Amino acid sequence: MAQIAVVYHSGYGHTQRLAQAVAEGAGAQLVAIDADGNLPEGGWETLAAASAIIFGSPTYMAGPSWQFKKFADASSKPWFSQAWKDKLFAGFTNSASTNGDKQITLDYLFHLAMQHGGIWVGNGMMPANSKAATRNDVNWIGSFSGAMSQSPSDASAAEMFPGDLETGKQFGQRVADVARRLDR
Repeated sequence: MAQIAVVYHSGYGHTQRLAQAVAEGAGAQLVAIDADGNLPEGGWETLAAASAIIFGSPTYMAGPSWQFKKFADASSKPWFSQAWKDKLFAGFTNSASTNGDKQITLDYLFHLAMQHGGIWVGNGMMPANSKAATRNDVNWIGSFSGAMSQSPSDASAAEMFPGDLETGKQFGQRVADVARRLDR
């Protein structure tokens, strides 16, 4: 069975809630990047043992949080030894605006995975883009390269849209399915 890790930073709890949904779908272990940009004890070992790593960061000012970037820079140690080469990777993000330049964050996560010699898994979901679509539909934002969610700036993490959380869960399931098919 594939070992999957979700490594993420969350500033206000929304990205954490999405990370929990992704981890639930993937049967993954959560590795939270703290407010200082550090992993918990054993975090690097969890990522080393994982066959798939799912990155998660809020989108702040058109990119991932500085805490996530600090983690990414610290990943130069496994990069140098190519320790994560051929692992599966995927990514997700959340921001207050519907667009909010979330694609730039997913692109950053993708390029980080490519630096590590990884194999990227997109979400594989059709968008909910009909006139009848609502924010409670799966993939209502219409992302293909990873999971995206939107949390109004005045909404608590408990008020996240059910469609976003279900998108995260199904996204996690997809990563786990791909890992099983590739026997990782």
